[in-house]
Amino acid sequence: MNIWYTESPAGLLCLEEENDALTGLHFVPGGAPELEPLPRKVRQTPLLAEAEQQLGEYFAGVRREFDLPLSPRGTVFQKAVWGQLLAIPYGERRTYGQLAAALGQPKASRAVGGACHRNPLAILIPCHRVVGAGGGLTGYAGGLAAKEYLLSLEQAYAL
Repeated sequence: MNIWYTESPAGLLCLEEENDALTGLHFVPGGAPELEPLPRKVRQTPLLAEAEQQLGEYFAGVRREFDLPLSPRGTVFQKAVWGQLLAIPYGERRTYGQLAAALGQPKASRAVGGACHRNPLAILIPCHRVVGAGGGLTGYAGGLAAKEYLLSLEQAYAL
């Protein structure tokens, strides 16, 4: 596994690549951690460089969709939820209940929330576009400030 850290207006991000696909994009609170001896290397590969460039374009408001190979690890249900997240248009929002209904499981909004929380590819699989039933911001792995920033960014450039 290769990893790369990149600064963004929403905070420090860690990109992970394995087998020529992105497997992770995580917010790193408090800066880059000390690395444990794991089978991963901090180095920028062509794919990680492309991901960094596309993220820069996204934060600059010139990219609305990503064109990167993604390979998130998860259960069948989680992958179904993540597929629904990818279908949410740039600048729009959905509720957990709406996603559950779209999956044909209208009572599964809590399970949808759990799948969103376990999304391994923040921003690229846009779980930040999911809000509570009343439209309020709910938990986000990168923190509510990052979620609010991403939603505001998309709202500003969606016009």
